[in-house]
Amino acid sequence: MDFGEGKLRVERSVSVKKGGGIQIGETKTDTGKRIIILPPSVKDMLLRRKVEALSEWIFYKFANPCEPMNPDAAYRKLKVILKNAGLPLIRFHDLRHTFATHATDGGVDPKTLSGILGHTNASFTLDTYTHVTTDMQKKASVVVGNMMKNMKIGD
Repeated sequence: MDFGEGKLRVERSVSVKKGGGIQIGETKTDTGKRIIILPPSVKDMLLRRKVEALSEWIFYKFANPCEPMNPDAAYRKLKVILKNAGLPLIRFHDLRHTFATHATDGGVDPKTLSGILGHTNASFTLDTYTHVTTDMQKKASVVVGNMMKNMKIGD
C-alpha cells in the first residue's frame, strides 16, 4: 500500500466464512484488482494507521494483530457511529451505493466510477449502483431547457 503517493492497491478481499472466522482471498474478478487514488484526508488517515499498525493489516483483529479485522466487527462499529449520529442503520454495501450516486451527481464519469468500484464495464455500475435523485433530474431539466433555448425551440 503506497499511501505516501495517495494510492491504494486493491489486491485481495476479506470476508466472513459461514460458521464464523474470516477468509482472505482473491477479488471476485481480475477487474477487482485495481489502484484507487485517495483523497488527501483519507490518505493521511491511512498513513497514520499504517505507522501505528502492528502487522501488515492497518485494520487488524485486536486479539491477534496478525489477522485482519473481522468485517462483522467493522459493521458493528458502523452501527454504533450511525446510532450516535442519529442516522438510520444501513449496511456497508449501502455506503457503496451512496458513494456511486454522489460521485455520479458530482460529475465523476461512469468509466472512472466503474474502475474505482472494480467493475468490468460502466453500464453495470450505472445500472446497479447509481440512483437518480431529484437534483439530478433538475440538472437534466436545466440542460435540456438550455439546449432548446439555444435552438430557439418553443419560441
